[in-house]
Amino acid sequence: MDSKTFKYALYCRVSTAEQNTYNQEIRLVEFAKEKGWDYDVYTETMSTRKTRPVKQELLQKLRKKEYDGILIFKLDRYARSSSELILEIKELLDKGIAFISLSDNLDFSTATGKLHFQILSAFAEFERELIRERTIEGLQRTKSQGTKLGRPKGSTDKKKRLKSGYILREANKKKVADEIKGKHYPLPYYIK
Repeated sequence: MDSKTFKYALYCRVSTAEQNTYNQEIRLVEFAKEKGWDYDVYTETMSTRKTRPVKQELLQKLRKKEYDGILIFKLDRYARSSSELILEIKELLDKGIAFISLSDNLDFSTATGKLHFQILSAFAEFERELIRERTIEGLQRTKSQGTKLGRPKGSTDKKKRLKSGYILREANKKKVADEIKGKHYPLPYYIK
C-alpha cells in the first residue's frame, strides 16, 4: 500500500534586521524530516507592521491547498495580534489545512488542539470585549468632563472651505429628482 506523503509549509519570521531565522528553521526542518513530510521553507525577515509579503504569498498557496499544512516555530512568530491569529487559523482549519506550532506543542488538527484553539478564541474575544468596554468608559468620562469628542472643526484646513461644490452637488441631486418626477427647472446662474 502506498501512503500519502504530506507537503507542509514551514514558516519562519523575525522582527528585526539584526535577528535571523536560522534557529527556527533548523528546528522546523528537523521536525518535518522526522515526520517524513515534503516541505518548503518560507522566511520573513524585513516585514513592516502591516505588510508581510512572504506570509501573504504563503496564505494564497494554502488557500489553493498547495500544502496539507503549515508548521511554525511559535504562535507569536506567525501573527502579531490574537484576532489575526484566530481568524487565519480558523480559515485554514475550515479548509482542512493542518496548523502546527512546534514550540507551543499545539497541533490544531487534533481533538486536543481544537480544544486549545477554542480556549484561545475565547480569550481573544474576552480581550476584545475588555478593550471595547475600556474605550467606551474612557469616552464617557471624557465627555462628562466637558470635552467635545471628535476632530476639531476645521483643524486640518489651511484655507477656508468653498461651499460651491456642496451647492452644485445638492442642485444636481434636486435636478435629477425633479427630472424623474417630470419637472424641469433651470439651474441658478451661479451653478451653470
